[in-house]
Amino acid sequence: MAILSKEESKKLIDKVLAFSKADEMSVSISGDKGGNIRYARNSVSTSGQSANLSLAVTSIFGKRSGTTTINVFDDQSLEKTVRRSEEVARLAPENPEYVPLLGPQNYLETQTYNEATASIDPAYRAKLALDSIAICKKNSVNSAGFLENSTGFTAIGNSKGLFGHNQSTSIDFSVTVRTNDGKGSGYVVRDYNDVSKLNSGPLTQVAVQKAIASAKAQALEPGKYTVILEPTAAQELIRNMMSNMDARSAEEGRSFLGKKGGGTRLGEKLFDERITIYSDPMNAEIPGTPFVSGGGRPGYGDLLGGGGGGGSSTDGRPQEKVMWIDKGVVKNMFYSRFWAEKKGVKAIPAPDGIIIEGGNESMADLIKSTRNGILVTRFWYIRDVDRQTLLYTGLTRDGTFYIENGQIKFPVKNFRFNESPIVMLNNIEAMGKAVRTNGSLIPPMKIRDFTFSSLSDAV
Repeated sequence: MAILSKEESKKLIDKVLAFSKADEMSVSISGDKGGNIRYARNSVSTSGQSANLSLAVTSIFGKRSGTTTINVFDDQSLEKTVRRSEEVARLAPENPEYVPLLGPQNYLETQTYNEATASIDPAYRAKLALDSIAICKKNSVNSAGFLENSTGFTAIGNSKGLFGHNQSTSIDFSVTVRTNDGKGSGYVVRDYNDVSKLNSGPLTQVAVQKAIASAKAQALEPGKYTVILEPTAAQELIRNMMSNMDARSAEEGRSFLGKKGGGTRLGEKLFDERITIYSDPMNAEIPGTPFVSGGGRPGYGDLLGGGGGGGSSTDGRPQEKVMWIDKGVVKNMFYSRFWAEKKGVKAIPAPDGIIIEGGNESMADLIKSTRNGILVTRFWYIRDVDRQTLLYTGLTRDGTFYIENGQIKFPVKNFRFNESPIVMLNNIEAMGKAVRTNGSLIPPMKIRDFTFSSLSDAV
């Protein structure tokens, strides 16, 4: 019962709504089933499956609301849950930023569900893990990997006639490979809706090559370098930047998009003209959720992964294609419904994944075009330094290499970096073909004057 069809969800939501005595009520249902397998030191350590199903009810009286959740669906339990949410709502303080629930909406038919992924069983997970382990054993290195697949759904409805249902699948794979002496490390991560796109063996081979090649790292002086960021590294900084494009934060002077003395930088050219970033739930490579299911403030939780089905009143806004940055110019920010109403503008939700238009060059092409530079596999332990300028610090990890005259010459010790994605996206020299990473399409990037502040003993 972990996955309910559109018809089953509508029937259950209508039943719950019929119990309501509140001014308004919203209902959300979420469920998922899936499994995982974990391995370390070239041996499977854990394997498991799970199934979850829950329903959240939010009752509203005026500007007061109360939410309760349940995972038992007999009539008596459902009615008791509704009464409890009404009781909580009457006791709650008024929310000065409350906005009425939305009525019926038109949602896109996004392609987030894949039958092959939904059919994954323990034997298939084991095969993917063993394919990865076999590569590592053959090369006498150690692996630590994790594979997880999920099939889920979210349904939302309210007393004003809104209803939405979406079913989705996902598979996530990551592996870290270490040399036996622990001095070399490589890493690969991939995520898909369609499991047929995942081949754990060749991916693991890439991590193996990096681990072996990085074993005898040499120290370079910290400073400003030309870098080639693999998509995994680039997305980590850019995702943080995108999660700070909230209009209210900008207008209240709490983000990089706010101006001193008031106003925002909407419409300004803040990045290199080659930078175009948009979101599109209909994109075949990174299909997104058709609606916003959570009722909270948009931000990092909504970006690149969507919201859960319970815990707050449903939002229900449709997701659609949005241009965020066009040829370096900031075109849109995301708004909560309250703030959009206050400002008299459209309430654009945070994206469910981003797309950066890249070029046609491969990683090899970017390396060949580099006289002196550093190749970065990924960043780790990223932390804020200055939210106003989006200055971040963190470490390189799992394969960092020095490039000279278009060739990888030798591995280098890892660095601590201090850099802002705003500066980074103004120092673009070239971009390769975008690939999916963490639910977004991100190209590898060649960037000048990237700041490495100190050395790190991390491997």
